[in-house]
Amino acid sequence: MATPRRFRWGFVALGVVFVVLVAWLWISTHQPAKAAKSPSVPVSTAKVALQDIPVVVSAIGAAQAWQAVTINAQVTGKLTFVAPEGEDVRAGAVLAQIDSGPYVAALTQAEGTLHKDQALLEEARIDLKRYQTLASQDSISKQTADDQAELVKQDEGVVQTDQGNVAAAKINVAYCRITAPTAGRVGVRLIDPGNIITVAGTTGIVTLNQITPIAVTFTVPEGDFQRLAQASSGFSKPLATIALSQETGQQLGSGEMSVSDNHVDQTTGTVEMKAKFANDNKQLWPGQFLDVHLTLQTLSNALTIPAAAVNQGPKGAYVYVVGPGNKAVMQPVQVATTQDTTAVIKSGLTAGQTIVTDGQMTLRPGSTVSAHPPSGAAGASSKKPAA
Repeated sequence: MATPRRFRWGFVALGVVFVVLVAWLWISTHQPAKAAKSPSVPVSTAKVALQDIPVVVSAIGAAQAWQAVTINAQVTGKLTFVAPEGEDVRAGAVLAQIDSGPYVAALTQAEGTLHKDQALLEEARIDLKRYQTLASQDSISKQTADDQAELVKQDEGVVQTDQGNVAAAKINVAYCRITAPTAGRVGVRLIDPGNIITVAGTTGIVTLNQITPIAVTFTVPEGDFQRLAQASSGFSKPLATIALSQETGQQLGSGEMSVSDNHVDQTTGTVEMKAKFANDNKQLWPGQFLDVHLTLQTLSNALTIPAAAVNQGPKGAYVYVVGPGNKAVMQPVQVATTQDTTAVIKSGLTAGQTIVTDGQMTLRPGSTVSAHPPSGAAGASSKKPAA
């Protein structure tokens, strides 16, 4: 009878083990899963920096000669000489020469006529003096003396005409030698020596452009014009101006703007401005298109960040600040001005904070970020001109 009792206890033990196993399996399959850790968002960052920022007005301009002269003939004749093309000349240098032979001959003839008529005038004056003496002695009639006086006046008029002819002939001789009215660079000649040129010709002989100094002209909208007028006290003091290459962005020269046109173009709402550049290195050339920057003022120790870090939301501008634990914090800011790739912050940030410059589109407040090494402040130099 002992055998059946041991069998029952074994069966009970087996049942207990089975129940424990089933309970363990149920608990293990229904245990709540651990929350998955959210991945961090890779972003680029930069530091809020303090630096001096020039406030500039930008425009598209073109260089032009400070003085541009087209040399034309004032007398007709054979062209015998033209200054070498591309040569830099001083004021007074000979640019062209016209055969002066016919005009020298005309001058000689005019001078000969003048000398002859001057002799006749002198003879008439001597006779007048004699006739006046005889008339006072009643040796001749007064009418004879009066006629001689009129003859003297006629001869004086003839001499005066001759003097004008001589002066005109001298001017024609001088016109045969054409000199530079200003220093400049000789352009490509428009007519070759050996040709007969006339006064009526409109082509010209050669051009002369003054390029040291050189002018840069550009137009600005009315709004920028008001800012420029205020910064220059009504254009009574010059404004620093920089010319940049449109192709490479390289600075080609610096000058001063002090000339504005006397009206607003009503068709475009712009005002034409003119700046003067020394152009000693001759990097500016007439006809060259340029980017022009005028400095209105310099903001000292301004809070700056890359302009790419500024986002626009329904409530205004904001940036993402990297806070403790690499958490992204949305921070409203006020932007004072933007100069190219640099934004000047009026309020909302402090120097040294780390802000997100790239990757903001995937961020939410409280997101964990994986920040790249800071790319630096908003500018490489504390006095870098906006370009």
